[in-house]
Amino acid sequence: MTTYTITLQNCAFFARHGVHDEEEFLGQRFFVDAELDVVAGEALESDSINDTVNYGIAFTVIEQIVTGKRRYLIESLALDIAKGLCETFPQIRRAKITVRKPNAPVPGVLDFVQVSVEHFA
Repeated sequence: MTTYTITLQNCAFFARHGVHDEEEFLGQRFFVDAELDVVAGEALESDSINDTVNYGIAFTVIEQIVTGKRRYLIESLALDIAKGLCETFPQIRRAKITVRKPNAPVPGVLDFVQVSVEHFA
């Protein structure tokens, strides 16, 4: 069995996730990385986009989830993205999703808070 990995790096979206009311009211940018382990099937031989994970569609799936309903935890958001991608593309065997939140409400200076979730289909 042949597998390969597709990575979507630093996908940016404006959304309203977080525990605090201000986070929902103001919203902020979120960044998503998706690392997808895919069973090749016929894709590498057929050279057809119909046999692989179309990363344009994958981006749209991520966008719909991130900009959809509010989640309090970016951990939950990451898991929902992983599950959504695996449901859309049955050839994905592992989805590792990383969500970065640059404006996390912490009492200090930092570049971002980041959470990674791995989901095995």
